Amino acid sequence: MAGNIHLEVVTPEKIVVSEEVQIVASPGSLGEFGVLSGHTPFLTTLNTGIMRYTDLNEKEYYVFVSGGFAEALPDKVTVLAESAERRSDVDLERAKAAMERAEKLLAEERSREDIDFSRASASLERATVRIRLVGLS
Repeated sequence: MAGNIHLEVVTPEKIVVSEEVQIVASPGSLGEFGVLSGHTPFLTTLNTGIMRYTDLNEKEYYVFVSGGFAEALPDKVTVLAESAERRSDVDLERAKAAMERAEKLLAEERSREDIDFSRASASLERATVRIRLVGLS
């Protein structure tokens, strides 16, 4: 049987996950990466996306992550994210409202110069990922 790894997902406000797991898969800036016990150490930046992990009872969990860094060690994965939410904590209505606001801003972008296109695009991406996360079974 493979060894366990300790997973910690932390934001500036709180600890989102801190538990022993079998495997972690996360959206790195160079693509999704997976970590099992004994993994070679590395450090990477994170993209906005869905992190998955399997607990010791082989149940899969999903966490929204946006921005930050991940460090993998042979027995631990630490994710320092700008924002992170467990699937069960995502407010679907709030995410839909954020998506609508961002889409509206981006639609107006062509006619207004005071729109921050990159912020609106990032907001749209975060909202879209949260909505997709809630839909996972």
